[in-house]
Amino acid sequence: MRLYFVAFGAALVSVLILTPVVRWLAARLGAVDVPEDRKVHDKATPTLGGVAIYLSMMIGAAVYVIFGHSRVSYGDLAGVLLGATIIVIFGAVDDVRGLTPLAKLFGQFMAAGVLVIMGVQIQNLHIPGLAPFSLSPELSVIISIIWIVAFINIINLIDGLDGLAAGITCIASFSMFYYATQTGVGPTFVDAALLSIVMAGATLGFLRYNFNPASVFMGDSGSMLLGFMLGAVTIQGVLKSIAAVALVVPLMALAIPIIDTGMAITRRLRKGISITHADKEHIHHRLLNMGHSQRQAVLLLYFWTALLCGTSLALKVTSNNKILWIALALAIGGFFLTAIPRIVRGEGGKGKHRARRRRRNKEEPDAALDIDGGEIGSIE
Repeated sequence: MRLYFVAFGAALVSVLILTPVVRWLAARLGAVDVPEDRKVHDKATPTLGGVAIYLSMMIGAAVYVIFGHSRVSYGDLAGVLLGATIIVIFGAVDDVRGLTPLAKLFGQFMAAGVLVIMGVQIQNLHIPGLAPFSLSPELSVIISIIWIVAFINIINLIDGLDGLAAGITCIASFSMFYYATQTGVGPTFVDAALLSIVMAGATLGFLRYNFNPASVFMGDSGSMLLGFMLGAVTIQGVLKSIAAVALVVPLMALAIPIIDTGMAITRRLRKGISITHADKEHIHHRLLNMGHSQRQAVLLLYFWTALLCGTSLALKVTSNNKILWIALALAIGGFFLTAIPRIVRGEGGKGKHRARRRRRNKEEPDAALDIDGGEIGSIE
């Protein structure tokens, strides 16, 4: 266990050192996110922060492999790291030069395909209330690729405010690490625990520069990387478990971005527009319109993520699952009752937020309309 936290520390320290370097390089390359109508930051901000996260995770993983090489599954680990490299390259090119949604989707499927070819696949499913069942080889490949691509885009879509994607990923990574260390034995669970803890370290350190007001954005190189890694970790360390709660853990850990993605797709289909069409109606945008500051909105979403993660993990370690299923339902229901209805209807805060911005604009005529910092994933 001690070696895991050495890897965590290596990833955290590395990202603290590498992020300023990558920020300077991004500015030199012109990889800068400029303000526009659908974004909420008011100044040009370097991107490519995902490259620093990627390098830091590689350093953390290398430290663990050097000192604990006999514990890891090199085939699975190589598949994850190769797929991560592919997705970072596509994301970095998009951050610097721009890619079409179709080109990015191609990169996502390529990275997922490499991961599956290297043996990281969903081979069994255990849905609560039903008996476990094995997937055929063909179905295993299809479901695994769809699972990875879905996770990539879920994190990409939630990457809308300073520190939001990094913080949610950090919380989810700690929960995946705990689950992997407490549930299974063998190299695949070691790989999952290792990747989870280095991802937690890299994202936690990155928040030093990415939390509001952010001095660097992770860009698609970061959001797609984190989504890919979470998808890979859930396959390795969660879905390989035969516990009935196995499928619940990743879905609850990422319930907020999953809900947001589902709402975005439904909203865009209802309007008859492409699901890749950008808008400012995500959960985090709606929270801003309700009058929350960026920090308040992000911390609120951190809180709900931590609550859902904690409750879902408790299902694994307690003997009285009935009480925790009720608690989990209350946690989800509480989020919907306190946030979603007002978010969907846009009640209360929108006019207040606009009035506040008008007052500020009168006092500061040269100020930009969108005064808060933030970042938006470019595939939205």
